[in-house]
Amino acid sequence: MFENIRQDLKAHGGKWGAQGFWVLVVYRFGRWRYGVRPSAVRKFLSLIYRILFKFVQIITGIELPCEAQIGRNFVIDHFGGIVISGYAKFGDNCRIRNGVVVGLKRVDQPCAPVIGNNVDIGAGAKILGPISIGNNVFIGANAVVLTDVPDDCVAIGVPAVVKPRLT
Repeated sequence: MFENIRQDLKAHGGKWGAQGFWVLVVYRFGRWRYGVRPSAVRKFLSLIYRILFKFVQIITGIELPCEAQIGRNFVIDHFGGIVISGYAKFGDNCRIRNGVVVGLKRVDQPCAPVIGNNVDIGAGAKILGPISIGNNVFIGANAVVLTDVPDDCVAIGVPAVVKPRLT
């Protein structure tokens, strides 16, 4: 847990005041508590997690439940209006901005996107449903992504159009 928190702080430029970093500290604590034994201690830590989760959700406007899976160097650039489903999976070196939603397309279909490594998600983007986002992908601001995006591509527009990424 502490190594992940050190990496998160480094990914946020060493800024203790970054609200995205606060959210990640609570997220890492929530993931860590699953392995605590005995169960009575884990239940107490779960209560603390729920209180901290709700606190950072209210203060920052970011919902990142510990059930979601995120990789190393996950950066939340700006705070506010960020909702990530507990079913979502992120690879390493991903970056998201304000207004991003990563979640379910339909409530009766509990499948959220699987996002690869080195993915940059622009402000206001919506990534919904049981889709796969490849590695080295850029999701444009306000894009609505409802289909798979292969490696090394850009997704822009509503609904998103996928184009090869020019390097």
